[in-house]
Parts: sequence; structure tokens; C-alpha cells
Amino acid sequence: MATKSKHGLGRGLGALFGDIDLDEDDKTAGGGNTAQEIPISQIVPNENQPRKNFDEAALLELANSIRVHGVISPLILVRKNNDEYMIIAGERRWRAARKAGLVTVPAIVRDYSDKEIKEISLIENLQREDLNPIEVANAIKQLMDEYDYTQEQVADRIGKSRPAVANTLRLLTLSPAVIDLVALGKLSEGHARCLVVIKDPDKQLEIAKRAIGDKLTVRDFEKLVKSYVNPPAPKQKPPAQSLELRDMVERLQRVFSTKVSVFGNDRKGRIFIDYYSADDLDRIHQMMQVLEEYKRQNAGKE
Repeated sequence: MATKSKHGLGRGLGALFGDIDLDEDDKTAGGGNTAQEIPISQIVPNENQPRKNFDEAALLELANSIRVHGVISPLILVRKNNDEYMIIAGERRWRAARKAGLVTVPAIVRDYSDKEIKEISLIENLQREDLNPIEVANAIKQLMDEYDYTQEQVADRIGKSRPAVANTLRLLTLSPAVIDLVALGKLSEGHARCLVVIKDPDKQLEIAKRAIGDKLTVRDFEKLVKSYVNPPAPKQKPPAQSLELRDMVERLQRVFSTKVSVFGNDRKGRIFIDYYSADDLDRIHQMMQVLEEYKRQNAGKE
């Protein structure tokens, strides 16, 4: 069974490394490989390394640690020719070791195919915490495209949930301008995921810039995006009322000595008569009785 390292390299990567314990220096690995000291000058980085940016401050911090403790976890290399080795895993440690002034670093030299080299590099980098979300999304997509992995298989290999993998991949559907903002750290992954529902690339960028300028929280930004996708229905203007109708309303208010409202126009609508006390209600009732009596007395005359 593959031994999982303390840095959480995961089952998929552990299997590819052949049960190597990457956290122990100068020990024989489970697959029969021994860490050996390799001259730094003979080591070259992998040109297909998924990670494109290395934080300089973090490298200096690691270099200071290496000066004191050395390189605890060996690099994984493959031989390019008689004089050079290519890094499969551990480029960050190699860079920091050079800054620390080391002449050699512990490494395990393995024999991998080109396909295995790329797969290991992708998975090893995906499990680091300092990749930006776009680098992670591109590496996941590359694994799926080149190795026919499903989202579930990628999730299992890199130690993430399938929904987390799916959400990360959605970032690649954003417009290039918004993707650049995420890659540069100007827009967070949480903010960016909210924008996926907006299809207009210009609108995506406009709203993204508003999030940055107004320093909106993800929750507030989500509300902003929802208001754009589902805008509130415009308030309908009340129908125009004629002068005669408005005059009739005023007359009714004088007759009933209370507020009278009309909703509608000359053709159709409703009349509301407000009352604010028992006396108001009694007065309206008495007026109704007068009208009913008048109608009864004049019923036969029509």
C-alpha cells in the first residue's frame, strides 16, 4: 500500500512514485530506491511544470529553513542525459536550496515515461497551497484532457471533493480579462465563481471591477450578481386619470368627509372609501340608507 506523506501527496501520486516516503531524507524507499546527493548544477527544471509563478518571499523563507535544517524531503528526478537530471517533483525546494547556497540536494532518481512525468508534475503541484486558482483549474483540465480522468478521479488523486473540482473548473469559463484578475490575485476565487452565471464578458469585467473597487464581500457580491441576473420587475405607472375623475374623487371626499381613493381610469378601476373611527363608519352607513331610500322612492318613476 502506498505510504501517504505528511504533506498529503495523496493516493494517486503515491502510487506513481512507487511508495516513496518523500518526507524522509537518505532512506531506502519502499520501491527499492535510495535518496542520493545530486549536484544542484546538474539539475534542471521541467519545462512543462504547471506552476508558472513562485513567490519570492516564500522561497526566501524556505531557503532560510534549508540553511538550518537542510532539504528534508528529497527531490524526485529523472535522468535527461549523462550530465543532467530533470525535476519531476520538488522544484520549489530546488530553487530555495540554490538560494541557500547548497551544492547538492538529496534526490531520488526514477525512470518514468514522458506521460508519467507530466502526470506526476501536475498532481504534485495541484496539492500545493500556493498555486493560484487559475493555475489549479488549468492543471485539472490538463489531467482530464490528457489522461481521460473524470472529475471524480481527479478529485481522488488530488485529495479534493468532486464539487470543489467542478467549481474550480468553472473558473475557466470566465472571460480572459476576469481570469487574469483571478490569476493576479486581484479577484478572489469566491468572487469569481459568482460571475460564472453572467455570460456577457464585458458585463463580467464591469461587475468584477466593482467588486474590487468597492471591496465587496463575497456575500454582498453574490447579491449584486443576482440582482443583475434577475432584476426586479419595473414598477408600473398608474393609469392616467382624467380631470373629471379626479374632480369626482374630491367631491366624494367632501360628501363622505373622509379619504377616498380611485385606482384605475375612466373606463375601469376601484374606489376605496377609508374610515378611521366608528363615527366615520356610522356616517357612511347613514348616507347609504339615504341613498337606498331615495332609490326606493324613485323606483317606479323610471
